[in-house]
Amino acid sequence: MFRLDNKVALITGGGGGIGKAVALCFARQGAIVCILDMDEQGGNAVVSEIQQQQGEAFFLPCNVADQAAVQQAVQRVAERYATIDILVNNAGVAHVGTAETTEAADFDRLISINIKGVYHCLHAVLPIMKQKGGVVLNLASVVSSVGLTERFAYSATKGAVGGMTLSVAKDYLAYNIRCNSISPGRVHTPFVDGFLQKNYPGKEAEMFEILSKTQPIGRMGKPEEIAHLILYLCSDEASFITGCDYPIDGGFITLNS
Repeated sequence: MFRLDNKVALITGGGGGIGKAVALCFARQGAIVCILDMDEQGGNAVVSEIQQQQGEAFFLPCNVADQAAVQQAVQRVAERYATIDILVNNAGVAHVGTAETTEAADFDRLISINIKGVYHCLHAVLPIMKQKGGVVLNLASVVSSVGLTERFAYSATKGAVGGMTLSVAKDYLAYNIRCNSISPGRVHTPFVDGFLQKNYPGKEAEMFEILSKTQPIGRMGKPEEIAHLILYLCSDEASFITGCDYPIDGGFITLNS
């Protein structure tokens, strides 16, 4: 079950964190993995790891906020493999701030990556995917459903991802294209470690424990756990699912009230 043999999967932000876990998981299930990321070292390292396990993968440096760069990268994938079967819109950035403390430049940056980056990839990939169908999986967040303190800009962008997911699911039913999203809670990635080092020097372990316990299950998620849900939603076993969002949050949305 959940095999992706010879399916071409394009994963944005696949050089680290959740994107890396998805890339490795997909490769183990037989997919041809194409990674788009600004982190060339990370992207090439993931490709090397996949190739060492006899998988097929390649990396293209790309800033999803740059529409021309995305279009060029997607065309290279299409020229190489003639199709794109799966698109995982994973690339994104976070921001801490309220409506008052968020600067216009920060707001614009999150829109350019978290919203327009998803749009750029959809705009480039969907015409190719229309030829024989496929699957789009977008990364939303629990902030699409509940209010978190000091996540004003981030919440706005992830709410937009939810809206885009529903729109694409509706518009492309006739082309056998499914589109879903997932909403992770806190996941232990290098971003979390960097955030703690920057904002809580000397108190990283203490704050990590506090953040972990905001999930009712008592810990943060693992990137691999997120990847397993994405694998299911992108597999043929999930062929009756479209236009849905799936929380994967250790009970954060439903059990924190």
